[in-house]
Amino acid sequence: MIRKFLPVLLVLALSTIACRFNVSVPINTITPGPMVTDPIQVPLPANTAAPVDLSLAFGAGTLKIHPGSTGMLVSGSATYNIADFKPVITENDFTVRIEQGNWHLTGIPDLSNIKNSWDLSLGNQPLNLSIEAGAYHAEYQFGGLALANLTVKDGASDAKMNFVSPNLTGMSLLSYETGASNVSLTGLGNADFSSLLFYGGAGNFTLDFTGSLKRDGSVNIETGVSNTTLVIPTGIPVHLTVDGALSNITSDSGWSKNADLYTQTGSGPQLIIVVNMGAGNLTITR
Repeated sequence: MIRKFLPVLLVLALSTIACRFNVSVPINTITPGPMVTDPIQVPLPANTAAPVDLSLAFGAGTLKIHPGSTGMLVSGSATYNIADFKPVITENDFTVRIEQGNWHLTGIPDLSNIKNSWDLSLGNQPLNLSIEAGAYHAEYQFGGLALANLTVKDGASDAKMNFVSPNLTGMSLLSYETGASNVSLTGLGNADFSSLLFYGGAGNFTLDFTGSLKRDGSVNIETGVSNTTLVIPTGIPVHLTVDGALSNITSDSGWSKNADLYTQTGSGPQLIIVVNMGAGNLTITR
């Protein structure tokens, strides 16, 4: 329970400190270098049947991922104007890691003139995909890929993830953990997940389960102070449990309510959803 209220406690603590002390933090002006665009190319492994563990480590900037790589595991480019942003690729059998170069911050940097952008196409090789990112903008088009597992951890983000077409393989786990962010996950019915875990701090979060469900799925959502919207089409059988005394809950007609349990009747694969909110607004809609 403590975890849910940490964002609120942190804000109160920082407010108290700000009232007692005058803190001067240096603003560092960073002089960018020339714009550089590097290709990012990772070949397919010899054995294309076994999943590859692909991990991406990205800091601040813009990250775009989509299908479309032909004959390669990863193809794309990185554009940047800070030399230390140059990406590093490490390959070892069925493990591939692409990470942003080291850039050490001192004080508060002025990022107004900084450019850092990755645009990556992935092939249809089965993948265990892991993404670690900081304060960034993300556009993820994952429909048509073969994601066996997907893990995303980011900081203060503005991220959109979409499965516009079906995942090409069954996904065991889809895990998304974020901080103070605006995050939208759409087309989740096409992700073909068995378990979905979503952890969010303060922000606006949308989980849209449109698509074609192929099997039962369990969903666990935990947020701090947030506006959370669940989009669940008519006809999907759903058991949705809400825990959060400080939450305001709004649902469309067609849902049955019994204490903290919301149910929707339907046929086919079923969703079991548990929502744990520290405070905020939960909207259940179609």
